[in-house]
Amino acid sequence: MYAVAVNGSPRKGGNTETLLRHVLEPLAEAGWETELIQVGGQKIRGCQACYQCFERKDGTCAFQNDAFAEIMPKLLRADAMILGSPTYFTDVSAEMKALIDRAGLVAIANDRAFKGKIGAAVVAVRRGGGTHVYDTINHMFLMNQVIVPGSSYWNLGYGRNKGEVLSDAEGLANMRNLGQVIAWLGAAIAPHREQFPVLKP
Repeated sequence: MYAVAVNGSPRKGGNTETLLRHVLEPLAEAGWETELIQVGGQKIRGCQACYQCFERKDGTCAFQNDAFAEIMPKLLRADAMILGSPTYFTDVSAEMKALIDRAGLVAIANDRAFKGKIGAAVVAVRRGGGTHVYDTINHMFLMNQVIVPGSSYWNLGYGRNKGEVLSDAEGLANMRNLGQVIAWLGAAIAPHREQFPVLKP
């Protein structure tokens, strides 16, 4: 089983990354292969609505000269995708928005390629607006027949400066719980992934 966490914060080693690492820890303990990758601060363009992905149908975007080309194959391979973002004016970072717009559309164009995968949103927030970030990520998951697990609270961690989220004991406990739930859910659905229905309108 493979879980990939994508950090949408351009601040490496910041609160979003810390939260994502806390989700990955119990997955690694459960024997999963885990990887944390960076999209925040990377070159990634938004979706151009060219719809070439519907013509190509090879799991790729027509634009191959940015970070998306490296990240999308990992999302397609993953059993669980954990997408993390800081809160920028009550929404995801620009890089994370570009990723979810393009990844979501490419997946839809390729017979709902994310169907049956596990998807979780993780949010670092200073004070308010974090649930909207959470919703933005989950909207892409839910349109793609991704299974979204719950945890002990919304997947939010509080802090602004680097390291401040380490003082949010409830947030960190929620992240660990989320990782445990993903590990349990992954084991439960793994034998049935190939039978996941694709509902066509």
